[in-house]
Amino acid sequence: MAPNQSKSASGGNTPKPANNPAGGSGQSAKDKSRAQSRPISGKAAGAKAGKAAGSGGGKGGNTPRPGSRPAAQPKKSRFSGAVLAWGAVGLVIVVIAALVIVKLASGSSANAKDYTPVTTAPASVVHDVTTIPASVYNTVGITSPTIHVNPPIVLTNQPPLTLNGKTPSMLYVGAEYCPFCAAERWAMTAALSRFGTWSNLKITASSHTDFAANTHTFSYHGVAYTSQYINFVHKEVDSNVPDSAANPPYTPLETLTKEENQIATKYSSSQYVPGSQGGISFPFVSINNQVLISGASYDPTVLAGQSWSQIASGLNDPTNPVTQAIVSAANYISAGICASTKNAPAPVCTSPGVQAATKALKLS
Repeated sequence: MAPNQSKSASGGNTPKPANNPAGGSGQSAKDKSRAQSRPISGKAAGAKAGKAAGSGGGKGGNTPRPGSRPAAQPKKSRFSGAVLAWGAVGLVIVVIAALVIVKLASGSSANAKDYTPVTTAPASVVHDVTTIPASVYNTVGITSPTIHVNPPIVLTNQPPLTLNGKTPSMLYVGAEYCPFCAAERWAMTAALSRFGTWSNLKITASSHTDFAANTHTFSYHGVAYTSQYINFVHKEVDSNVPDSAANPPYTPLETLTKEENQIATKYSSSQYVPGSQGGISFPFVSINNQVLISGASYDPTVLAGQSWSQIASGLNDPTNPVTQAIVSAANYISAGICASTKNAPAPVCTSPGVQAATKALKLS
């Protein structure tokens, strides 16, 4: 599905009117994403349910009817019957082969319509999202006049998060099909670029059939991130490729380690997330067990109809509503990281935009 390529004067990512989600209005993005929560621990990556063989309706259609065997036929007749029988078999084989060829020839084009493949992010998109001007971060702060941005949850008296022997750590758990993850990745990608370097960033889109269908975003599957300040661990547990034999119906990608699953399960419970009904809400983000994101920071429908380049090119305009949503969420994430790194690096952590988030979250 080709994205709308038209650009607005303010940078090209002014949101289009949001579609009403199925199931009613008035539900926040965070509640919608929590409604999609599900347990992860019982899932085996790559496992698919077996398909039952279809019954043939009794004995099938070629059981001979009762009756006396006809008298022996002359050799010529028997020979002709054999030829006809083998000819029929050959015809069936030809028909089956033709159907297989047609299926193979049309399969790739049909599948391509069901999801947006993961590809390497264009250099211009990577540049725009990772080099948002400091003036934009500071002008926006945590304020978006037209789009509500959910602040993260602040945790207290929790042990620092250590993953792969490194502290402080930040854990992200999501899925490529998830529209709420699609929105959050824009803010995470921007925020983390202030503390380290991305390598091999990928682009894709959320499910074509889910809420906020085909939201353009990044994928962290196979992506590298390095930082001297924060250890970022990311898991995309499912792709956006439909697979009716899987649960949820998308091809599995990555499996959480026991430690990662324990962290995500613990901090997704109602003890830490008000209103949680169990399971892990996508996206799940723990910043050193001090700041927690469970569900979307803003409604993904604000990105509707926007291509990657349209969203990214508008990130230098602090008056753009989509930019305000992404940058506000990124300042909150940055404040959480700064609380974990003892305010390093100073140019980021002492900036007015991050300080506004820090004050709002009462992290200092």
